[in-house]
Amino acid sequence: MTQSVLHTALERFQALDEKISHLESISGLLSWDQKVIAPKKGRAQFSKAYGALQTEIFKLMISQEMGELLDQLSESNEHFDTVTQAKIRLRKHFYNRSKRIPSDLYKEYSVLCSDANDAWEEAREKNDYSLFLPYLEKIVEIKKVFVEYYGYEKHPYDALLDEFEPGLTVEVLDPLFASLREKSIALLNKIKATSHKTPVEIVKQPFTIEKQKEFNRYMLPQLGFDLDAGRLDETVHPFAQTVNTGDVRITTRYLEDNVLSALFGTIHEAGHGIYEQQISSKLEGTVLCSGTSFGIHESQSRFLENMVGRCEAFWQYFLPKLKEFFPTQLHKVELQQFYEAINTVHPSFIRVEADELTYNLHIMLRYEIEKELFEGKLEVSELPAVWNKKMEEFLGIVPPTNTLGVLQDVHWSFGGFGYFPSYSLGNLYAAQLLKTMKKELTEFDQYLENGHLQPIMSWLKEKIHQHGSLYTPNELIVSVTGEQLNAAHLVEYLEEKYSRVYQL
Repeated sequence: MTQSVLHTALERFQALDEKISHLESISGLLSWDQKVIAPKKGRAQFSKAYGALQTEIFKLMISQEMGELLDQLSESNEHFDTVTQAKIRLRKHFYNRSKRIPSDLYKEYSVLCSDANDAWEEAREKNDYSLFLPYLEKIVEIKKVFVEYYGYEKHPYDALLDEFEPGLTVEVLDPLFASLREKSIALLNKIKATSHKTPVEIVKQPFTIEKQKEFNRYMLPQLGFDLDAGRLDETVHPFAQTVNTGDVRITTRYLEDNVLSALFGTIHEAGHGIYEQQISSKLEGTVLCSGTSFGIHESQSRFLENMVGRCEAFWQYFLPKLKEFFPTQLHKVELQQFYEAINTVHPSFIRVEADELTYNLHIMLRYEIEKELFEGKLEVSELPAVWNKKMEEFLGIVPPTNTLGVLQDVHWSFGGFGYFPSYSLGNLYAAQLLKTMKKELTEFDQYLENGHLQPIMSWLKEKIHQHGSLYTPNELIVSVTGEQLNAAHLVEYLEEKYSRVYQL
């Protein structure tokens, strides 16, 4: 291939990549609108419009032009810079996975998922699984077809994992989760056996929602979330949505009798938002302008929520600020008491409100259910009963309603099978990054004590955020920490933390 032909092919590819990225930006805005502010009566028609847009984006991504360009450019990959090579890698990965999926089927699936979100919200509100059941059955049916189009070597669930954490397989994940589950349950049993009780009643009081909102808006810029490049809204299930690096939208949910829900939900979503805001502007308008994987993305939100937000040093600075907003509830509360209260270990029904230790058990429960669904061992109609059975097995509790059980998560309504393991992977990545960060930022605790998070966010920007999807998850974690993903770091972190909290 001559240089002239190669140059023309590259220009066409760059233009196509940019067009798709811009359309996805618009699609992201529409998705946010539907979940946050769209009137209910217009949502059915909205779903059709959204499905049409998603289908056009999909057609471009698997078009004949895209395939031909990827073939041409892949032959001369060594002539390109790192950024161009990464663009080709990501576009080719999606193309090879999805090129056999008929566009009509993809459109049907997109409209279905948009409608399913509304059905899920209603079912959750009314505690009526039957309202969501037909949508979920159809989603699973189509996802099983997709899995066959994607292809897999050993397990059908591998094709779903690959969408969120490229290269991850059941063969790798099963022993990783088995080890983490064993050690988590052992630590949980130690905590149950101790006589030490944390003053959890501190956070069980009524906290005015308006004041919670005020504190969150005060706290976000302190964390590093740029409100001039983002916004905070309310929704049924907290999420983050990127329109572009200068427009990153996060949401939270407020409960008057559970101040921790919005507090840590907001910190969590801020972790996602800061990641997206700090991606290099050079990657804007390309396939690389997003987090490299869902596991790495969750590492940023789980790190900020737990390893910063539930750290005693963090509250040495922020507790006096919180007391200014809630003097009646907190004026007599000491730092150690508050630290123990927000780190109380107690098996709970809701994943997003779970403590750090039992959180991973919630993920493993969903992982086991999803595997069984795609192995053909489980029907969608059986999910509520199986969910409750596994909750009792994993956490020793049974949800009294489906709203507190199988209907609590939004993920299945958008077909996000394979997503849940990313949360526990995020915990694993985060613990490994924390260990490296503390070696390099020796004043880590002092920064938190002074409410000075800028050095921490700058470190994350340099090591993780600015690169977007330039590197694979494994390349990134090895380059930053010097080793492959190692579960021992999370186990060590949890044992050290809870031994202190519970005086083990």
